[in-house]
Amino acid sequence: MRKYVIMGVPGCGKGTQSALLRAKFDLVHISVGDILRWNIQNHTKLAARIKKLMSDGKFVPDEFVEQIIEHRLKEHDWNYGFILDGFPRNRAQAEFFLESYDIDAVIFVDMPDETVKDRLLSRRICVNCGAVYNIREKPPAVAGKCDICSGPLIRREDDNEKIIQERLDDYREKTLPALNLFKGKELVITVDGSKPIDQVQEEMQRNLGLMKYRLKNGG
Repeated sequence: MRKYVIMGVPGCGKGTQSALLRAKFDLVHISVGDILRWNIQNHTKLAARIKKLMSDGKFVPDEFVEQIIEHRLKEHDWNYGFILDGFPRNRAQAEFFLESYDIDAVIFVDMPDETVKDRLLSRRICVNCGAVYNIREKPPAVAGKCDICSGPLIRREDDNEKIIQERLDDYREKTLPALNLFKGKELVITVDGSKPIDQVQEEMQRNLGLMKYRLKNGG
């Protein structure tokens, strides 16, 4: 069983790399953002609590996010392991996680700010199926339309220069201390997220010691 946390600035490719690891090694990708979005889309009781916090101008408290993670990991559908994406976001959450769970490694996807900004400003998302495109690096076959379902592609509201910079600043202030805590425990492996997707994945598998399993499986 393999248990990983993946970290990095917004737009560094955590979701893409997690999906590749998930498919190759039968891992479960647990994304806090996906869990929150699913609840909001399905109008659950959890969504009502999230919306109330946001309408009051409050951040989702650590205890609330920790409960979400605890509940999700108790489902035990991760027979071969998991990749946790979007948690922890600060040092307090990292301390909670280390006290509650054993993990094998923290994957840090490193990327310069300018590359992040360029990727996010070029990102487009299908409103129907959620497929993600980059109009510079991974454009759709037909401009403005999803290759999978032909749905319209849009830019996320928060993919603008002002909000991207705020997210980068927030990452440095709050999330870097969590990463440094993991580094102190010698759990962190670093990959260069500015490389092409397949090269990032290969570097990730090599640093995690997974190449031998890939070769055994013929991948």
